[in-house]
Amino acid sequence: MTQPAAPPFHEGGEGWFPPVPDAVDLVVEASTMVSVFAAQRYARVDAMRRDQVAQARRFGAGEVELVERSIRLELAAAMRVTEYAAGRLIVVAEALVRSYPAAWEALAGGRITEKHAEVLVDLLGELPDGASEAFVADAVALAEAEPVGTFRRALRARVTAAQAEALEDRYVRAVAGRRIVVEPGVDGMGDLWVHAPLVELHAIEGRVTAMAKAIKTAGDQRTLDQLRADVVCDLLIDGTTEAMPAVVSGIRAQVVVTVPVLGLLDDDRGDSGDLPVVEGVGPIPLSRARDLCGGAGTWMRVLTHPETGMVLSVGRDRYEPPAALRRLVKWRADRCMAPGCVMPASRCEIDHQIRWADGGHTGLANNTPFCRGHHLIKDNTAWRVRQVPGSGGVIEWTSPTGRRYLVTPERRVPVFTTPAPEPAPPF
Repeated sequence: MTQPAAPPFHEGGEGWFPPVPDAVDLVVEASTMVSVFAAQRYARVDAMRRDQVAQARRFGAGEVELVERSIRLELAAAMRVTEYAAGRLIVVAEALVRSYPAAWEALAGGRITEKHAEVLVDLLGELPDGASEAFVADAVALAEAEPVGTFRRALRARVTAAQAEALEDRYVRAVAGRRIVVEPGVDGMGDLWVHAPLVELHAIEGRVTAMAKAIKTAGDQRTLDQLRADVVCDLLIDGTTEAMPAVVSGIRAQVVVTVPVLGLLDDDRGDSGDLPVVEGVGPIPLSRARDLCGGAGTWMRVLTHPETGMVLSVGRDRYEPPAALRRLVKWRADRCMAPGCVMPASRCEIDHQIRWADGGHTGLANNTPFCRGHHLIKDNTAWRVRQVPGSGGVIEWTSPTGRRYLVTPERRVPVFTTPAPEPAPPF
């Protein structure tokens, strides 16, 4: 969870006086007004639609459909957007005003952004009729607390978990629609579009990116995007890596899957626990998780059952975290631990909050994953970053203007305790 701290108050002279807004305050104020006006636009769009539809109902259902299309056309023409965009505006307006008034009020109060509102409408709309009501309050609170990317991931996980019983069937039906499509472009180019299980697509993208980076490090002048495209073409056409530099020959895909251990053993026990989760993808069917956990070593298995032998720290004995510690640090965070960043931890670097040169140790309490961009910001700008002691991995970012942002890791590392012995019975 990312929480900005309130700017300081100023006191002096004969009493309190309001703080002078800085440049960030002015931007935030303008952004808040954008949310307020967006809420008003949604309310007016919904009012316009209801008024015109009510007038048309006396002419029959066919006329109502024509009025709906007429409204879309008029909105598109008046706002100079496409009819698709106008239709989308109508759908979101009706959902916010009619179905999720608490979300509309949060938007009207400037507590969430328009993008938060759109994500909320889209994801809650996936639930069966009547089922979304139980989620609205928590979804609004989550939207008020989290950046858009983190909010989308968290709400997606909750919505998917609520449909856990139907996930297996929906997954089987979806897999049946896998396909590839070639879309011609211009200048002799085109797009290869692959519709396949997201786990496999993430594995493909991860392997291709790792191979492209290895080639880039070897001195190739192509951009990373160009290298990725060339690697995909070489692999699909030739089927081997023989034509590629030797540095990429051993690179394979790696995907991190976290599975409730009891779910691997028993169907009934598995259905009663948490859903399996793939890093960067989200919840997956239990049958798919079993396949992954029984597969090759390219899948890293992390079982959410107390296990012994976790490497928590190697102190000052070595700078580079050992493999077990690196996996644990990344598993705990699940993503880059910068405010609002959703880069999967598997693609991040391990940072020492207290630098090694300044006496920092290598351990879970001092290491966290940052993507390369945020790692550079942390090390080369006026931002101050620290892991809050005793927090279980919460990272505090303090901006150059003095604002503080707390980023909470996705998971908690289990702490094992020994129960106190029962008192001896009195004689």
